[in-house]
Amino acid sequence: MTGERLLFPVTLMSVLSLLTLQMSHGEILAEESCTIQLLVPGLKGEPGEKGEKGAPGRPGRVGPPGDIGPSGLKGQKGIMGRYGKVGPSGIKGLKGDIGDPGPRGPNGDPGVPCECTSMRKTIGEMDILVSQLSSELRFIKNAVAGVRETDSKVYLLVKEEKSYADAEAYCQTRGGHLAMPRDEASNAAIAGYIAEAGLSGAYMGVNDLRHEGVFTYVDLSPITTFSKWRQGEPSGGDDDEDCTEIAASGEWTDVACPPTMCFVCEFEKDRI
Repeated sequence: MTGERLLFPVTLMSVLSLLTLQMSHGEILAEESCTIQLLVPGLKGEPGEKGEKGAPGRPGRVGPPGDIGPSGLKGQKGIMGRYGKVGPSGIKGLKGDIGDPGPRGPNGDPGVPCECTSMRKTIGEMDILVSQLSSELRFIKNAVAGVRETDSKVYLLVKEEKSYADAEAYCQTRGGHLAMPRDEASNAAIAGYIAEAGLSGAYMGVNDLRHEGVFTYVDLSPITTFSKWRQGEPSGGDDDEDCTEIAASGEWTDVACPPTMCFVCEFEKDRI
C-alpha cells in the first residue's frame, strides 16, 4: 500500500506544475478543452488459477561426481553369455617327442610267385634308354644354344663339365671328337666361341697320352702344320699334364686329364 499512497501525490503535483508553466507563458487555453485523467491503482484482485506446466528448460551443467558410497553385497553370478567368434589360429607349437613304437602287426598273405627275371631285364633296358634319351636331350639343348662353323667343320661348346676321357666319349657318341683346330681360322673360331660364352678355357682334342712328350690330335693324327702353344708350353708338369686346354685367347696349355671342365666337340659338315 505504500506504493499506492505515493503515486497519487506525485501525479497531482505533475498536473499543477504543467498548469503553472502554461500560465507563466501567457497561453490561453479557453478555446481548447483539456481532459486530465488521473490513474489511481485499484485494490489487489483475487489470485488467479494455476497455469499449465511449461516446457522443460535446457539441461544444466553436469555436477561433480559424488563420493563413493559404501560397498554393497556382491550380486549373484549371471548366466553364461553366447559363445563369441572363433579367433585366429595360434603359432604352431614345437614338435613333440617321438612316441613309443606300436605293436607289430600280423604277417600279410604270401605273394603270388612269378618269374621276374624277364621283367627285371626289360626294366634295366628301359633305364638305359631313358639315360640315353636324357643325354641326347642335353645335347640338343646345347646345339640349339648355338654352334660355330668353318668351311668344313661344325663346333659345339658343351657347358657341362666332364673329365677329358668322358668329354671325348661324349663327342664320339654323337659322331665327332674333341675339337682339333688345324689352322688359324678354326682355332680363332673355337677361341671366340669360348670367349662369348664367358669361359676362360675348355678341353680340346690334343694330348700325349699315347707317347709322353709327343702331342698328337685325339684321332692320333700328328700335329705338323699348325699349333698355338702358349710360351713355355707344353710344360709337362711332372708327366701329369697329358691333355690340352684351349684358352679364350686361342693359346694352348697342357693340363691334367682327370679334372672336369667344359669342352668343345668337332663334327664333319658332310656327316651331319
